Amino acid sequence: MSRAVVLLSGGVDSTTTLAVARRDGHELYAMTFSYGQRHAVEVEIARRIARSARVADHVVVDIDLRTFGGSALTSDIAVPKHGQSGAAIPITYVPARNTIFLSYALAWSEVLGARDIYIGVNALDYSGYPDCRPEYVEAFAAMAALATKAGVEGTPTRIRAPLIAMTKAEIIRLGASLSVDYAQTTSCYDPSPNGEPCGECDACVLRLKGFSDAGLNDPLKYVRR
Repeated sequence: MSRAVVLLSGGVDSTTTLAVARRDGHELYAMTFSYGQRHAVEVEIARRIARSARVADHVVVDIDLRTFGGSALTSDIAVPKHGQSGAAIPITYVPARNTIFLSYALAWSEVLGARDIYIGVNALDYSGYPDCRPEYVEAFAAMAALATKAGVEGTPTRIRAPLIAMTKAEIIRLGASLSVDYAQTTSCYDPSPNGEPCGECDACVLRLKGFSDAGLNDPLKYVRR
């Protein structure tokens, strides 16, 4: 069975991507980042999802992007609610986050001999982050082919983004068809002290709309809905 590294945040998209990688027949190796994010509850949720999925290994990488800040998720900047940001690229964008995450996943994939890295980026129902676009994924894959031993030897690591052209509703329907338990997941950028999603940040709004458009009930309890 071929190995695959899956970036797992504990959200709808990454959890669905984990299920897709399993459907594709891979032995799963999950990677999660504790990067100083405001919504650090997602790390423990990712651990639970990885255990439930019985992945072969789950690595939680500790890096502190609060060193640089520059995002509402890694500094004291308030998380915008109800589209308050108004910017094409909102303040919840974490500078170079997916490049950092994919670089770690690329290194681990070489050690494991894994040919595939799965990432749950989406370019339709998303917040406008530049590192979630198809051209970004293609560019990273091209760089990986040049920068790694595997690539030079003719077996470059493939960057799989199976959700990139799907709406949030389509993603949720796909996950439901793969028996994803969305009650285990979290999406909120600004959860309450006990981990309840706020219901008002961009991530919550996109998630709630996705479930509504899919004709399904979101199993999470929100502070405001």
